[in-house]
Amino acid sequence: MTGERCPWCGTDPLYIAYHDEEWGRPVHDDRKLFEMLILEGAQAGLSWITILRKRDGYRRRFHQFDPQRVAAMSDEELEAALQDPGIVRNRLKVVSARRNARVFVAMQAEHGSFSDWLWSHVDRQPVVSRFTRYTDAPASTSLSDRISKALKKAGMNFVGSTVIQAYLQAVGVVSDHQADCPSHPDHVRPPSV
Repeated sequence: MTGERCPWCGTDPLYIAYHDEEWGRPVHDDRKLFEMLILEGAQAGLSWITILRKRDGYRRRFHQFDPQRVAAMSDEELEAALQDPGIVRNRLKVVSARRNARVFVAMQAEHGSFSDWLWSHVDRQPVVSRFTRYTDAPASTSLSDRISKALKKAGMNFVGSTVIQAYLQAVGVVSDHQADCPSHPDHVRPPSV
């Protein structure tokens, strides 16, 4: 361990585990990329800990984030989801999960995988920041602007530049851990083969 973890996760064990085990770690699995895209969109205007606490509800309602199954959800399934206190019951966000799934599946078909499309924006290498303080990380960047614009053009909702910047951080396309954080890529040893 080199320094202290990024302070944004506070002392909540769920938040700490998310920070230490997930946030900023490169994700290439399409199902996980889809999950985080839906969760980041659901988070818009709310705290991330709220979404983490409802993650199991989202997994249950949205077919473990299988994009094909979410794309095929019926209006009745979406209405049932809107009655479930285990998720954020915002009609626009719930309906957008199906819409975004349909676009996601189309992008998989066009590009081979969503992962290939996403990681092509950074030449398949994470963008590693070295901020002294997490608060120095920008809320959006030219990269998040470009990806947001492309996703909106493809037909997705709840993918504004700030949401996409949070998404890129979450799935490790961008690593914005503080430079002295033990989870910063400079301090994490690659797994042994």
